[in-house]
Amino acid sequence: MMEMNNTPLMAVSPVDGRYSRQTEPLREYFSEYALIRYRVRVEIEYFIALCEIPLPQLADFDHTKFEALRDIYRNMTPEDAAKVKEIEKVTNHDVKAVEYFIKDRFKEMDIMKWGEFVHFGLTSQDINNTSVPLSFKEAIEDCFMPLLQEVLGIIKGMAADWAEIPMLAKTHGQPASPTRVGKEFNVFAVRLEEQIRQFSQLTYPAKFGGATGNMNAHKVAYPAIDWIAFGNDFVASLGLKRSFPTTQIEHYDNLASLFDCLRRINTILIDFARDIWTYISMEYFRQKVKAGEVGSSAMPHKVNPIDFENAEGNFGVANALYTHLSMKLPISRLQRDLTDSTVLRNIGMPLAHSIISLNSLKKGLGKLILNEDALRADLERNWAVVAEAIQTILRRENYPNPYETLKALTRTGAGINHEVIAEFIETLDVSEEVKEELRTISPWTYTGF
Repeated sequence: MMEMNNTPLMAVSPVDGRYSRQTEPLREYFSEYALIRYRVRVEIEYFIALCEIPLPQLADFDHTKFEALRDIYRNMTPEDAAKVKEIEKVTNHDVKAVEYFIKDRFKEMDIMKWGEFVHFGLTSQDINNTSVPLSFKEAIEDCFMPLLQEVLGIIKGMAADWAEIPMLAKTHGQPASPTRVGKEFNVFAVRLEEQIRQFSQLTYPAKFGGATGNMNAHKVAYPAIDWIAFGNDFVASLGLKRSFPTTQIEHYDNLASLFDCLRRINTILIDFARDIWTYISMEYFRQKVKAGEVGSSAMPHKVNPIDFENAEGNFGVANALYTHLSMKLPISRLQRDLTDSTVLRNIGMPLAHSIISLNSLKKGLGKLILNEDALRADLERNWAVVAEAIQTILRRENYPNPYETLKALTRTGAGINHEVIAEFIETLDVSEEVKEELRTISPWTYTGF
């Protein structure tokens, strides 16, 4: 049993178990190893930024060594991270352990003369509240957004392919004025594009300001330096936006905005997955199956829409986590407490569930086969939906009580087919020209723009 402890079969979370192959890339951003590497990265880049001011005591530091310093985090391995964890056993402080790890590297590089400028004037949250949004930003850019754009592209492709295919619409689950398959897909494409646009306008916030946000230590050591400008520029160099003023920690309002927008994106995709599921249940779509695949364990004829169900479920889990993150993180006691740190360690989880969902959607959409026979048959069964079109033209012609006339025709409980509509048109007291106009209306031509 011991040999299996680190296998997906033994994972507590399905993110690291059942779905581990899909979520493995996120380990580079959200694992304990990744967090340590990002912390080292921020510390190193901060030291380099101090050299570039330069602080008087760093004026003689050899700038040609900058790339070697960057190699400390660029070439960092899980074994290096394990060394940090060993140091942490002594320090009982995870960020201080990172500082000592870097100083050990400074000793190896024979630059310990400048070692006390590692973590100079900082508190742990300057590192954490910079590392975490940076990891989240890069995971979004590298993993989530490309996959989302791929799914969006598939949806847009289907919207184009099926742009002219008529389909019976349903409002309140009842037959309604016809639409087109492609248009229904395009609705979701446009909704997603708008939320992606809004997301692109948001910034990834970082706190960088010392023990209580005021850069007290920086000012007392070097009062002539504009540390506010330095902090702004340093954080911007990482691709983040510095929050100011703050307490000891980032106030997380803007990070919550990112979570809320991602939740809206997921919610749109839940809506989409449910609609496709419903269309499959109505036989508007069939699903391709691979040889050997089983739909239902009991009913051989069934092909269950499991990909869309999986997507809906995992998006739901993601949204629950995003909701907690966005509601909890902006709240902290006075200067800070540790609840933010505890919760932030789960920041990769909603992203993982979202990626699982996107992959399921991608897989499910790849199986869809449009069943035009079913679409046409449903339209044929529902000639009553052209009543809106007929009554609108009659309104235009100032025909007396057109709505009531069509209501009386279509609410008798009797079946409404092409013949009934055709006979009704002939009874109308309108010109032959208008009658001819009405005769051209059918459930598959009355589809609007």
